[in-house]
Amino acid sequence: MDTYHTVLYLHLLSMLAGFAAASIVALCLIRLRAAQTVAEAVPWGMLAGKIGMVFPLVLVGFFATGAYMTDEVWMWDTGWVDVGIVSLAIIAIQGLLVAKGRAKLLQTALRENGPGPLGEPARRRTHDPALWVTALSNPALVLGVAWVMTQKPSTTGAIAGVLVAYAIGAGVALLFARSNAP
Repeated sequence: MDTYHTVLYLHLLSMLAGFAAASIVALCLIRLRAAQTVAEAVPWGMLAGKIGMVFPLVLVGFFATGAYMTDEVWMWDTGWVDVGIVSLAIIAIQGLLVAKGRAKLLQTALRENGPGPLGEPARRRTHDPALWVTALSNPALVLGVAWVMTQKPSTTGAIAGVLVAYAIGAGVALLFARSNAP
């Protein structure tokens, strides 16, 4: 066993942990959207909030292990490496600036709603396109980065790969945001 392969394993583990956390958040959003009352919505919102704390750790783990492997085997000016780093920055920005803020707005709407059936302001927040796009485009972007890491295309190919992945995640998210079905 060598250090590189151990770090590669930790890199993949970081990706899987992030994907698992993102899956739980997506389930929470689906259940929040289906909730008819505040009592039904609150547990899912609380779970999503707790899971959200995992993402910064995952991003640090993913970047640190990727940085080690880049230092050992690749070069920092390799196009697909740069695309991966920019993608991680986009994921971090969307998570910290968009998802966190939109989740707070949803939390406030649920609080202001009070007990009983969900009113229109709270229900509208469960369909927030920005929250849905972040929740589904970030894991899609990670899959795009995984494709880039395995294929090691040109810079143009790497950009195209992550853009296609992001577009698929955002497109699916907009369908979920618009849908009224639980």
